[in-house]
Amino acid sequence: MSYLDATKDLYSAAALTPDVGLCCTTTPIWQLPELKIPVIMQQMNYGCGSTVHPRDLSNDPTVLYVGVGGGMELLQFAYFSRRAGGVIGVDVVDEMLEASAKNMLQAEEQNKWFKSEFVDLRKGDALSLPIEDGTIDVAAQNCLFNIFKQDDLRIALSEMYRVLKPNGRLVLSDPICNQMMPDGLRNDDRLRALCLSGALPLQAYLDVITSVGFGTVEIRARRPYRILDEAHYHTDENLYIESIEVCAIKDPMPADGPCVFTGKAAIYFGNDTHFDDKRGHVLLQNQPLAICDKTALALSNLQRPDIFISNSTYHYDGGGCC
Repeated sequence: MSYLDATKDLYSAAALTPDVGLCCTTTPIWQLPELKIPVIMQQMNYGCGSTVHPRDLSNDPTVLYVGVGGGMELLQFAYFSRRAGGVIGVDVVDEMLEASAKNMLQAEEQNKWFKSEFVDLRKGDALSLPIEDGTIDVAAQNCLFNIFKQDDLRIALSEMYRVLKPNGRLVLSDPICNQMMPDGLRNDDRLRALCLSGALPLQAYLDVITSVGFGTVEIRARRPYRILDEAHYHTDENLYIESIEVCAIKDPMPADGPCVFTGKAAIYFGNDTHFDDKRGHVLLQNQPLAICDKTALALSNLQRPDIFISNSTYHYDGGGCC
């Protein structure tokens, strides 16, 4: 049995019998006017963060969500795209599609504004999406892509890139780890299906995202997730896993490489009203400017005593350079 077969079996069972402890509990349950999320959707919330960000969802976007779970994030996306087929949910597990469709009927009863036709559920594989090129404004996946091994992960990300419109956004929530996962854990199909042993170190995770062409990457949140300890797992040390929320934008790739925002800021506190680095970045006196890591390095290399560069907060919420 391959790790993909193990994943299908696990989530087929989780669709038939909700497993509240299958994943983590840090996914925000958005409190939005007139939005009520059925309890069954919350019980089947098999994610490790949230991919629903209102600032991504203006102008009635077409949204693709891969790995439907119980349908909670599909419902949240539909709140912003209230039209037939405004949200497309793709899953390879028949039982999960059936459960999600059933849950949508409950959501329809509890939300006057919602109609099941707002969500188009499709059978499909993340490695070969049943979606036309360049038709999606916002694509998302929550705690699915970490299951894939490296080659399959690159294919899944390439598929998301393919279906996005220019400047479209891919929002991801996945576990990451501070060190490479030991081979014994990385090759354990069940632990990989449980969203534990497929976690990559942050830089490796970002590298594979940008390798398929995304020119801008934003790190929006970083939270504690799990400990794989020596007593319960085949590891010589305790392994700390975090969950991370990332937005990758289908911007043209800059000549000097991608812009990756990790929550750094620059503050100019010199005697002039502003500082201009002649590369498109103007720092007003004592006004913090969010900057990507590439710009942070370039400004640091100037070695100016009147420019402060903050550490990464791993929380970026828009604005700034680039």
